[in-house]
Amino acid sequence: MKHMEQLIHKIEQSFYKGFIDQDRAVPTQFKPKLLTNKTHENVLSTLLQELKTCKTFTFSVAFITEGGLATLKTMLYDLKLKGIKGRILTSTFLNFNQPKMFIELLKLENVEVRLTGIKGFHSKGYIFEHQDYYSLIVGSSNLTDSALKANYEWNMFLTSLENGEVINHFKRQFEDAWYEAIPLTKEWITNYKQSYVLKPFIKQITANALDINVQYLTNALADSLAVQPNKMQTAALEQIKNLRASGAKKGLIISATGTGKTYLSAFDVRNFAPKKMLFVVHREQILKKALQDYQKILGGPENDFGILSGNSKDTDAKYLFATVQTISSQRYLLQFKKNEFDYILIDEAHRAGANTYQAILNYFEPRFLLGMTATPERTDNYNTYELFDYNIAYEIRLQAALEEDMLCPFHYFGVTEYEKDGELIDDTSKLQFLVSDERIKHIIEKINYYGYSGEKVRGLIFCRSKEETHALSTALNLRGLKTMALTGDHSQAEREAAIKKLERSELEYILTVDIFNEGIDIPYLNQIIMLRQTQSSIIFIQQLGRGLRKHDSKEYVTVIDFIGNYKNNYLIPIALSGDQTMNKDNIRRKTVNTNYIQGVSTINFEEIAKKRIFAAIDEKKLNLSSVRFLRSKYTDLKYRLGKVPTLLDFIKYNSLDPEVIFENSPNYHAFLAKMKETVPVLSCYELAILTMFSLELMNGKRIHEIILLNQLLKTGAVSKMDYIRLLEQSGTYSDDETLISVENYLTLDFFVTTAREKYGSIPIIMLQNDTYYFNNELEASLQKSQYKSMLADILSCAYEKNKQYNITQPFTLYKKYSRKDICRLLNWDRNEEGTLNGGRIKMNSCPILVNYHKAQDDDSEVKYMDEFLSAEIFKWCSTKNRSITAKDIAPIVNSHALNIAVHLFVKKHNGEGKDFYYLGKVIVDSNSAQNAELIDKGKSYSVATMNMLLENPVQHDIYHYLVEE
Repeated sequence: MKHMEQLIHKIEQSFYKGFIDQDRAVPTQFKPKLLTNKTHENVLSTLLQELKTCKTFTFSVAFITEGGLATLKTMLYDLKLKGIKGRILTSTFLNFNQPKMFIELLKLENVEVRLTGIKGFHSKGYIFEHQDYYSLIVGSSNLTDSALKANYEWNMFLTSLENGEVINHFKRQFEDAWYEAIPLTKEWITNYKQSYVLKPFIKQITANALDINVQYLTNALADSLAVQPNKMQTAALEQIKNLRASGAKKGLIISATGTGKTYLSAFDVRNFAPKKMLFVVHREQILKKALQDYQKILGGPENDFGILSGNSKDTDAKYLFATVQTISSQRYLLQFKKNEFDYILIDEAHRAGANTYQAILNYFEPRFLLGMTATPERTDNYNTYELFDYNIAYEIRLQAALEEDMLCPFHYFGVTEYEKDGELIDDTSKLQFLVSDERIKHIIEKINYYGYSGEKVRGLIFCRSKEETHALSTALNLRGLKTMALTGDHSQAEREAAIKKLERSELEYILTVDIFNEGIDIPYLNQIIMLRQTQSSIIFIQQLGRGLRKHDSKEYVTVIDFIGNYKNNYLIPIALSGDQTMNKDNIRRKTVNTNYIQGVSTINFEEIAKKRIFAAIDEKKLNLSSVRFLRSKYTDLKYRLGKVPTLLDFIKYNSLDPEVIFENSPNYHAFLAKMKETVPVLSCYELAILTMFSLELMNGKRIHEIILLNQLLKTGAVSKMDYIRLLEQSGTYSDDETLISVENYLTLDFFVTTAREKYGSIPIIMLQNDTYYFNNELEASLQKSQYKSMLADILSCAYEKNKQYNITQPFTLYKKYSRKDICRLLNWDRNEEGTLNGGRIKMNSCPILVNYHKAQDDDSEVKYMDEFLSAEIFKWCSTKNRSITAKDIAPIVNSHALNIAVHLFVKKHNGEGKDFYYLGKVIVDSNSAQNAELIDKGKSYSVATMNMLLENPVQHDIYHYLVEE
């Protein structure tokens, strides 16, 4: 009864804030809100959140698309495993819903679907029944991927108890319509198909009837004019033009697969107007397609265009398209003068380090050389950038291309691999297990469930070996699928024939292992299936990119990734997000929250598959800061820049997180030495200061020290008054306690003895006559410009990192902090991380630190009874041998009355490392405090427990990540 009273009170308070006074400080868990898709909380993320926690759900939506269903399929699958069922009411209003969409609805085993005959049925409502309340989304969003994620929509989110009038009104309306509706069946779909066929055509004719003459004239005019560049190509052409104007003779275009690199290059050739041009590719089928594209852009006589390959020798053509294998041979290469071609293009330029390409590049002397690639980063340690004089003419990666609507949207599904008797598919699984009847059945079930866009499936399946490719193809064919295995053993003619069969739907799938990662154009692909572990984020994106070209036969691409017990699973969120920081926490966040993907595309993980990714990230043997990992990232950036990168370069070019470097190296000077770079000789004290800046300031968690040190580097001295003025100008706080904390930190008084010795023992700054200075030894070292630049580089990184923090207060919601960070940011005079456990009151603040999931097999971890009761209420358990009247517990119980600020920090488990998520300030419910009993290793201990109300309910993705095991 008490729980229900509390729930009623919270809903009343939330509605007061939502409808009467927005400034009222009340709990916001049930606050009414408007969902527009213009914030991080779009309609889809809210809908998924409600589904995740509901007992049952009810949708009443007029229009549904396959793409809209696709965004929910993973969640609905997980709900099926939990026994959660729902209902969907829809219709055939305006003939919008396609027959194939209804087929997809029938696949949802835990969803009952009915069709209403209500005239003008146009509702858009989603009802979720939870344990003690209902939630409702109602407004403008139908169940389409655009309406749920991309369009500008207005939807109201409301919460109600079961007896609320509004929710009951919605339920009655739904039940009345549901009672009159008919069930969705295969027979109904068959009949609907027959009546549906002509309607779209008739509708189209009607809509276009008045415009037909205008359309005819428009088409005729378009045919008479050359193809024009799109927005991306226009920007790229301008940059290439500027590059040449600067005197550059080489340039590199980095452009995601499917964004029109070939058309772009043709437009630039048209601008350049060469007397003779050479286009070099590594496969003949690409060559023919490139020639056709160039003819569309350049026009002119057909004999201006020629091919130099094994079967064609048009060496006199003005625009010559050649395979690298043919033109690199001495027999043909020497037929041309060195300056024969004034414009040369290298397709798939990341291959240009091969001897065949090098023969071409070393021989010819064009006026301009252009390289094109989607993935300049190489796994073979070759510097692609150097070949093009480090001139990046234009760059657009996957995320940006999706945002610009240049690619076909995709729905990625990370699904669970086959498991039998506890045995999972892993890196060492034998072929017999991979092609067992049970696994084949599992694969087919997943493929059918997640489906594809379009009338017929045309898919690529990537396997792990030639043996598996052939065996799987045979096994799938025996079960009625039309597939073919293709490997490097097949000829070019056999590959082209298979692709033609796929296009004509004589094949449904091509299975492959070592081809089709790149350099192949199959725009009608609508399904990509990954039956292998992710070995490289580069290869992952190359394979994903096979389906991203737009085509009239599809609205989106389905990507199904079977996630087994692979050690490299952590690469999946890295590849999908493009986050190359190698920061484990960033990788976790990109797995939990996938809103970074642009447009209507979505990333979805089945719950078990997601846990396998977390397990790979938390694996003790996974050291992303090892020399092996870091060398690769360092080399990529060095190759790109053509110089030794600064730390700021790593941030600027979205590369390695500099903090990861310092996990195994005390400073960048030491790291560069490991990379075999020439480094300046530094004194022990100079290295100590470099280490202190690197380990303590780089994270940017407080801007105060950064501002002071940066000003001292510029001017050598700064008055306290000017320092305060600088703080105020930056927008941060400047109270006396914080200023003293900054001084303690930079005089090293804050640190324990071992840390002070590590950082040089003497104060870094001095305060004399209300003016700050560097100590004399450091001041002398700063006369060395190279050393000063090293320190300035660290502070520049710290500034950049600080941009992700709220500088108006010590802590930022959902950022991670170590015990030492907490001591420092609460202005404690000393670092007390060694004894900071549970909760501690000092300087009128109390940090509560919680390791939420204790390892069951680790006897060293006490299984405290900490628990989230909801996203808004946390039940805290004290350390052992405590009661609610203990001198260190009683003030926490009464913290609200005593005006003590209580801060909650939680980490999922010790496998995450030392840092905790900051979940905000909490108000302790003193009435909930009680003494309890804790059993640890068979012994009984007294503990105190109490409920804490969070000022801000935990963001749903973080909440579920922390709570779920």
